[in-house]
Amino acid sequence: MDIDVQSFAVANLRRRPVVTEVRGFVVGFDPGTTSPYINYATPLPGASPTDRDIAALIGAFHERGLKPRLEFAPDSAPAVEAALQRYGFATEAVHQYLTCTPTTLTRPSGVHDVETPTTDQEYAAIDGALAEAFSGEFAASPEGADRLRRTQENGGAVRFVRAPDGGCAGAATCSAPAVGTSELAGVGTRPAHRGRGIAASVTAALTEAMFARGARSVWLEYSGDGSRRVYERVGFRPGGTRLYMSLPHEG
Repeated sequence: MDIDVQSFAVANLRRRPVVTEVRGFVVGFDPGTTSPYINYATPLPGASPTDRDIAALIGAFHERGLKPRLEFAPDSAPAVEAALQRYGFATEAVHQYLTCTPTTLTRPSGVHDVETPTTDQEYAAIDGALAEAFSGEFAASPEGADRLRRTQENGGAVRFVRAPDGGCAGAATCSAPAVGTSELAGVGTRPAHRGRGIAASVTAALTEAMFARGARSVWLEYSGDGSRRVYERVGFRPGGTRLYMSLPHEG
């Protein structure tokens, strides 16, 4: 599964507005933001970079005044981690990911009405709800709402559960399928609406949507045992690990 996830990461970065190919790596940039979580690189499966390749990779970020950062499945390119460490890259985090297939998907009980956004107001409400859900890790913005719309319009999917006040109680997104799989990300519920099964409902709805579009699997990362249990109830199972590395003291 690591090869599928890493091949997806490469294909997905190539969808960025600006793409740079450095020997053994793909770097995706979005001029609308300086966020390192959107502007980053990933290696090609099996890459074995030289010091010269790493120097060129760093240069691609520095040309744009951005922090050099990578996300990848380490087992798909075993030589990359050590090569990055030689140039001073440090590990930010190691996350486990889970995968779901059509045979393991389970619809949760007490399903909420899950909707697809269509208006600017709904996209803005989703962006604001996710910013609140992730405790200010990123700020709500018109650019964030635009990225959500592009996800929906370019083959991916955005789903949300409406709050009683007409806004957004919780939401998530899924990237357009590539190489037979799709990444489900940004599952977030506003604090006032947690514990009601909203995350499970949007996760199941998005996963079903990707299977309907031909994906053989959907994968996601989780942030703790509580979220892992939510995803496992929907049918996600252990898949592998993803490694996050960057040059410290930059950005």
